[in-house]
Amino acid sequence: MMRAQELGNKGTKRLDAMVDVATLTGAQEVALGKRTSAIMGNDEVLTEAFLAAAEEAGEAFWPMPLPEELRASLDSPVADIANIGDRFGGMLTAGLFLKEFVQEDQPWAHLDIAGPAFNTAAPHGYTPIGGTGVAVRTLIRLAEASSGR
Repeated sequence: MMRAQELGNKGTKRLDAMVDVATLTGAQEVALGKRTSAIMGNDEVLTEAFLAAAEEAGEAFWPMPLPEELRASLDSPVADIANIGDRFGGMLTAGLFLKEFVQEDQPWAHLDIAGPAFNTAAPHGYTPIGGTGVAVRTLIRLAEASSGR
């Protein structure tokens, strides 16, 4: 993420927003199940635009907080930051970990798609058994909306 910001914010260029997508935590499945992905971020406007795009695309995303009180669990006596924090609130702590690599003024959203990324149950809607491509439809819709299409 740091490299993306470095390249995207060069000279007079400025990234409008940055979105990362990851099957980051099993805690996402515990919190939201196998069909709803999480969105966390530092910019309410970006989150709302993303959620609107998700609704249009027919993908289920739910906004989750990044509670600052969980950040302390990432402190490490031997490293700049630990990559695993408190087990409770694990999805949120993972989001806080990623936030550490985003410039404060950079609009950013993290999508945790751990549960919905791979469907082991029966097909549903347009979702097949196997890899689902979750978030792709929403990201395309978000890009179209951002470009005025």
